[in-house]
Amino acid sequence: MSNPAGGWLPEVTFSAFIMSLASSALVGLGEVPDPATGVCNRDLTLARHNIDVLELIQQKTKGNLDDGETRMLASVICELRLKFVINSDLPHSPAGV
Repeated sequence: MSNPAGGWLPEVTFSAFIMSLASSALVGLGEVPDPATGVCNRDLTLARHNIDVLELIQQKTKGNLDDGETRMLASVICELRLKFVINSDLPHSPAGV
């Protein structure tokens, strides 16, 4: 799928939506570079917000997802929570430094 600006966009699916939010959380955790700047910076407030949004989606979609979607969402949230706790205990510096 392409967008009007000429770039490629992934198919709009529940999984792609969840992974987009997870990617934003990873940027906030300083685990991956910000796509806009190419720099890894931690913003734990942004990371926490994205994790909270994923948890809200999990609560609001309970019973409405297929087994694969349910497992994927739970796994993503679990992994992000763990990374958040680890990053919360680290001194403030870009990831990988």
